[in-house]
Amino acid sequence: MKSSWSSRIVWYLAAVIFALLALYPLLLMFLSSFKTTIEIFKNPFAMPSAWSLDTYKKLLDQVPFGSYFTNSIIVSVVSVLLVILFGSMASFYIARFSFRWNGGLLFFFLLGMMIPIKLGIVPLYMLMKNLGLTNNLLSLICMYTATGLPLAVLILTSFFKTLPHELEEAARIDGAGDFRILRSIIFPLMRPVLGTVMIVNFIGAWNDFFFPLIFITDDAKKTIPIGMLSLFGEHSADWSTLFAGLTLSSLPMILLFFFASRQFMEGLTAGAVK
Repeated sequence: MKSSWSSRIVWYLAAVIFALLALYPLLLMFLSSFKTTIEIFKNPFAMPSAWSLDTYKKLLDQVPFGSYFTNSIIVSVVSVLLVILFGSMASFYIARFSFRWNGGLLFFFLLGMMIPIKLGIVPLYMLMKNLGLTNNLLSLICMYTATGLPLAVLILTSFFKTLPHELEEAARIDGAGDFRILRSIIFPLMRPVLGTVMIVNFIGAWNDFFFPLIFITDDAKKTIPIGMLSLFGEHSADWSTLFAGLTLSSLPMILLFFFASRQFMEGLTAGAVK
């Protein structure tokens, strides 16, 4: 009994230490957003000498942060919804219908995880240019949807295979079609795994720097990662304003993970066992 308690205490202490190490950079970023650039370099680990919102006011006056924030929200939310919609339909087909090309279809989706998408950036740019989607948020939505589908299909297919067929058979007896079964029966059971897919894809789209740098040039269409570049000068950077922008931009991800962390952890093991 004592050994079990001692081992449990050790695990708790290790978890607390790990949590503190993970949260400390966020705390340092938050504290630095209330400092001046000079104060950040003189006392990087100290508390702010004065708690003032001047850096946040400067951020909103110096750069169109509201526009960057809105663009990031639009791109991230729409791409996540499309990944969930198309990934659910594709996974439901692969897991529930027995055709000889199902394995090849699943492998086709998994190729998106095996081949680095950035290797094809030149033909992708030419494709977006020919479609008239350069300097358009739709180009980012298409890219994040395409890059998010492989992992979503892999996770959702494994989850669908664990669901009993009797649920669908009972619905078909009542006259429900495939789409009705997916919407009314399967979707309510998918909350944990959908939470995992949602968080992973939202964070990837929200933090991405590469694709906005390639496809977006208009300041009004930029997202937060590429828009914050305006705070970097040729020889210096406005670090206090930058930390204020990073603090505001991290809030949606923190809130998302805070409210969906349970579904995220349950979704990681969904489909692991039958």
